[in-house]
Amino acid sequence: MEKEVLAYIRQNKMIEKGDTVLAGVSGGSDSMAMLRILKKLQQELGITLRVVHVHHGIRGEEADRDSTFVEKICREWEIPCTVYYYDVPGLSREWKLGEEETGRLVRKEAFQKEIAQMQSASVKIALAHNQEDLAETMLHNLCRGTGLRGLCTMRSVAGEIIRPILCLSREKIAEYLAKNEIRHIQDSTNLSDEYTRNRIRHHILPALEQEVNKKAAEHMAETAERIFQAEEYLTQQSAAILPVFQTEEGYCFTDQFFGQPKIIQTYALQQAMERLAGRRKDLTAVHYEKVLKLYEMQTGRRISLPYQMEARRTYDGVVLKNKTEAVVAGEEWELLIPGTVTCPLGEFSAEIFSYEGQKIEEKKYTKWLDYDRIEKNPCIRTRKTGDYLVINAQGNTKKLNRCMIDEKIPAEKRDTVPLVTCGEEILWMVGGRMNERYKINPQTRKVLVLNYQGGYKNE
Repeated sequence: MEKEVLAYIRQNKMIEKGDTVLAGVSGGSDSMAMLRILKKLQQELGITLRVVHVHHGIRGEEADRDSTFVEKICREWEIPCTVYYYDVPGLSREWKLGEEETGRLVRKEAFQKEIAQMQSASVKIALAHNQEDLAETMLHNLCRGTGLRGLCTMRSVAGEIIRPILCLSREKIAEYLAKNEIRHIQDSTNLSDEYTRNRIRHHILPALEQEVNKKAAEHMAETAERIFQAEEYLTQQSAAILPVFQTEEGYCFTDQFFGQPKIIQTYALQQAMERLAGRRKDLTAVHYEKVLKLYEMQTGRRISLPYQMEARRTYDGVVLKNKTEAVVAGEEWELLIPGTVTCPLGEFSAEIFSYEGQKIEEKKYTKWLDYDRIEKNPCIRTRKTGDYLVINAQGNTKKLNRCMIDEKIPAEKRDTVPLVTCGEEILWMVGGRMNERYKINPQTRKVLVLNYQGGYKNE
């Protein structure tokens, strides 16, 4: 088994000599098999091996059992282990996200925290997905409606993420655990049919393997690899033609563009929209199709798109750009925490993490605030009468207008400066000073990170 995984690692160039590999270990069968294999291959690969375990605070004593088990195994196998504790149900309510999405975010944060504390220049994050996991993801995405991208999302290598046992079936993993007498634990949530993925795992995939082809998962993994190659080629081909249609404001897709094969049009448009939006999330095939259909419509027709984008039929073709809406005085947009808000004033993203004395990496358009001190949800707006900031540790305040004068903001631009506010109290004058009351201090427990993009001149 170790030889098979070693060949797979080398074939996909997952690991280089000198890498630090952070293994995400839950204590379940897959992660324990992966950990044992990596431990066996550690010397041959020339890697430093560490373990990260996330306690989600969901399954009570069972979750405590999992953490204790993983720590004990790591001591026995002489592998450094860090356990991160999160109250996922509480964070889920606070962030207004499902527990599954919240769990994904805290796991990502845990790995980032671990990496931040290390000195290694090259770190890989090893996840214990297997062939059946890949097949389940393909089936799930296929049923929800997806393009080629959704059918090959679980890659052996994706940036710093590696999946060393993606080449193994659950059956092989079970045999390996039994043969080597490797202990593991069972997550009770994996037994429930409450989750869609579990229903696919317990009923649909077994039916395919029993009634259609016993190697269904293996063949789906092979197909995913070929789909990825096709996806990569189409992405490259469409990216090559995109600069021809780029303008100062966005893109103008002319007759020449619509003379391309339909799939190249779709892929090029997909990339153009992602570049303008600055993200991929919530952009779907429906949006791409609507833009493409504009070419068949009369001049003047337009459609609104996510992230303040719009497409319009012109004499030259189809123009895609960001909306240039005027900001209405008194209009406010509630900040999503965590999340992203796009409005005429620009794009604001917010995230929360636990503060443990980390270095504050503030830039002009990125600010760290003491989240514990914020009593109600902040809003985004422009100035209004009564606005003020706390300007020192003693709690003294200053009118916003005076602060703008001190910052040498021209009078004609003061009504357009984006502000993050709680009522009349200004938390942050974007591009300028922030409220002293909300600066990070030794007593801070949670940090709110605000990042601003777009709208006006940005750095």
